[in-house]
Amino acid sequence: MKTRLVSGNDKPERRLSLHELYARDAEAADRLLWGRTPHPVSRRGFLRNSGLLAMSTALGMSIPFARFMPAGLIPAAFAAENAGDAIPGKEGLVILNDRPLNAETPAHLLDDNITPNHRMFIRNNGVPPENINPDSWTLEVAGESCVRPTTFSIADLRSRFEEVSLQLQLECGGNGRSEFVPAASGNQWTTGAVGCPMFTGVRLRDVLNYCGVAEDAQYVGYYGADTHTSGNPDLDPISRGVPIGKAMERESIIAWSMNGEDIPLQNGYPLRLVCAGWPASVSGKWLNRLVVRDRVHDGEKMAAPSYTVPRFPVAPGSRVPDSDMKIIESMPVKSLVTFPQSGLSHDFRQRLPVRGHAWAGDDQVSAVFISIDFGTTWFPTALNNAPNRLAWQSWQSWVQFREPGYYEIWARAQDTQGRSQPMVVPGWNPRGYLNNACHRVAVQAV
Repeated sequence: MKTRLVSGNDKPERRLSLHELYARDAEAADRLLWGRTPHPVSRRGFLRNSGLLAMSTALGMSIPFARFMPAGLIPAAFAAENAGDAIPGKEGLVILNDRPLNAETPAHLLDDNITPNHRMFIRNNGVPPENINPDSWTLEVAGESCVRPTTFSIADLRSRFEEVSLQLQLECGGNGRSEFVPAASGNQWTTGAVGCPMFTGVRLRDVLNYCGVAEDAQYVGYYGADTHTSGNPDLDPISRGVPIGKAMERESIIAWSMNGEDIPLQNGYPLRLVCAGWPASVSGKWLNRLVVRDRVHDGEKMAAPSYTVPRFPVAPGSRVPDSDMKIIESMPVKSLVTFPQSGLSHDFRQRLPVRGHAWAGDDQVSAVFISIDFGTTWFPTALNNAPNRLAWQSWQSWVQFREPGYYEIWARAQDTQGRSQPMVVPGWNPRGYLNNACHRVAVQAV
């Protein structure tokens, strides 16, 4: 959907997409497109008869709960997903960037409890290595606080340490970035930079203990075999890490397998780090070196503004000094509706099953609720236990629509600490991290 803005001297500007128009000024877009004005207290949108008619016409149906629709809200039906070009072995993913390659998975393709290899999102910072021979691949473990620096082959790892298989959830720190206003720099992820496959490998702590960890150890950093997009061999595309406590968790692993197969090349073949519950950027791919540090790791993209957020709330669009930023650690509570697919047409006389997944960083999810009246009332769902710590939890329910029209199904998760997803985009930050606003899908009840 496009609209045309007119400048003060009545010269037409270029046509803007609906998202661009709302990004400039959501309330102005409401007034321009629908004649909707916000209530000064509730922030609900009041649609005049002509505005309600215009929005209903654009949607092709009535809106039974229009009186509850928040001001500045783009109907979910206008955010249709488009798979675009296909990536071999990753058909259906939406490409956001091709150098480096970044692609997300539409929500309805994440319906499996265990994310299949071909549905796992791609977040690259550099160019993956070529001509990989897993038989000659090595992993060096060293650093100031490593007592016995050692180099392992994959065969060494498999023979010397206990093999473990865990379902572990990974999410890009910028997942949901596209909803921030004003727009934040970086790949404009919507909801699909997340997945929860089954990884097989060895515990990171077993390898670290074998090499010896000095008392002054603070961090474990990684390096991978990917190369910088500039082609400069002296530059690392990314080298991040985690505090020693996170590295020593039972669920932090060095993996060579995903869902019983070799890890796909774009997801880190032949060896990767998996530190679930934190931004996926700490789970290094094409892993060939680990460093045990006596300080916070200082590799590429460890320093602000990369993967950091303001220590205190800031006004949207603010310039935040690096000294006022903090490194992102555990990710916030979040949920995803994987069925129905947004835009579904459904017989309003029949119950509609609804399901999805929820996760909460280092914590667990205690409840998931759904709403069909723009967050005015919420109903609990049946929530499954996680198969192991740091895996997402599946949930399911159903809804019954009272009459034909346009509806949105919203999902809201809560963790065991009582923290709940916000109904709107949370506090703005310069890089658009940690958006855990409620996921919503559109349904046409007929």
